[in-house]
Amino acid sequence: MKSIIFIETTKSGSSREAIKTADRLGFYTVLFTERPNFVAKREEFPDVHLMKLCDLSNMNVLQKEVKALILKGIKISAIVSYVDPHSYTACTLADHFNLNHFSTEGMKNIQNKIQSRELLKNSSVTPEYWTVATKAESKELEPKVKNKFPLVMKSPKSTGSKDVYKVGNLLEYRKRYNTLSTLYENQPILIEEYLPEPQYLVEVVVHKGKVHIMAIIKQDIQYSRRFIVMGYKLLLNPGVNFSNGLMKAIKEIVAKHGLETGPCHLELRRKGNQWKLIEINARISGAGMNNMIKAAYGINLVEEMLKMALGKDPDLKPKFQKNVYMQYVTVEKKGTLEKVTGKSRALASQGVVEVYVKPRKGSAITPPLSMGHRYAYVTAVGNTAIEAEGNAKKAAAEIQFWIKESPKEKITTVIQ
Repeated sequence: MKSIIFIETTKSGSSREAIKTADRLGFYTVLFTERPNFVAKREEFPDVHLMKLCDLSNMNVLQKEVKALILKGIKISAIVSYVDPHSYTACTLADHFNLNHFSTEGMKNIQNKIQSRELLKNSSVTPEYWTVATKAESKELEPKVKNKFPLVMKSPKSTGSKDVYKVGNLLEYRKRYNTLSTLYENQPILIEEYLPEPQYLVEVVVHKGKVHIMAIIKQDIQYSRRFIVMGYKLLLNPGVNFSNGLMKAIKEIVAKHGLETGPCHLELRRKGNQWKLIEINARISGAGMNNMIKAAYGINLVEEMLKMALGKDPDLKPKFQKNVYMQYVTVEKKGTLEKVTGKSRALASQGVVEVYVKPRKGSAITPPLSMGHRYAYVTAVGNTAIEAEGNAKKAAAEIQFWIKESPKEKITTVIQ
């Protein structure tokens, strides 16, 4: 019985689609998770053939679980993860059983945000940055940064915009340092130059040293208390100078991190003609990104990554090209969800290829403080980029969240 072990998943998105893909390809799927609620709702995961509740931070425990499977006669073909921060864990575990086809050291370097910055500290792709590990160091840095505001302050362990702050003056700087140092005790804090330029998400696959740019996506970012990406516009033809400069920057970034084989996604901003790295992650993007790329190019990226994890060559050639836009929906008030309306109307709207609504009745929902507080998305295609965006926004406007505190008020936020 051939099996693929997945280290953690989410209920939907790229990580869950990878499991469904493995199931479709005939593999016995095993999920190691640290979420008791997944085990409690086991029936919601029919594509997972075996689910084990594990301490994912304990490599000895994980090795014992894999050995137990092998003793039962299960042939492990691959060990993978599509979830932060477990890509490196999966590589390390796969190395132990001689199953790994990804670059473990590259995954390790990418996962550590401070290490990532240090590897690129002499490169023009790196924004100005500082690290502080104590209150004294934070105070000592103040004279150096007092004329450089606004700045971005974050924990190196942050994911999905959680605990990432824009600080505009020394007062905010001190306040946010205190917040982060309390949340992440004895952990360094990363402070970076703020770049106001548009931000791009780039999905990349590195296979045997060759860099493949799978998708370039312009992000529409909303900032109030956090940086929240509300819209994703896929760029089919960004221009020669744009593409060449981007490829040059990505090749340098990937090489400096030591990623010879494996997936990653990068967030970058273009300051003049110079690309600047905001962040790199050692996996493909989650949520609706795999389906967005599938709608744009006919490529099932999670399936191709599974092939690579199995030691096979991926098929990364586009089957077609379509303009695609993905619009997210958030709420403006905090409360308990009574119902959601408009999903069917959104799905029936022009150009729509996917509608996803995350919360269920009774869920606690809140205005966005992280990417996890985006509660629905609509992906749509169009004959032009403008038409695709219009289709997605129009359909997303159909989705209404009804909040318990205001049962007669429809609460939806859509970026126009």
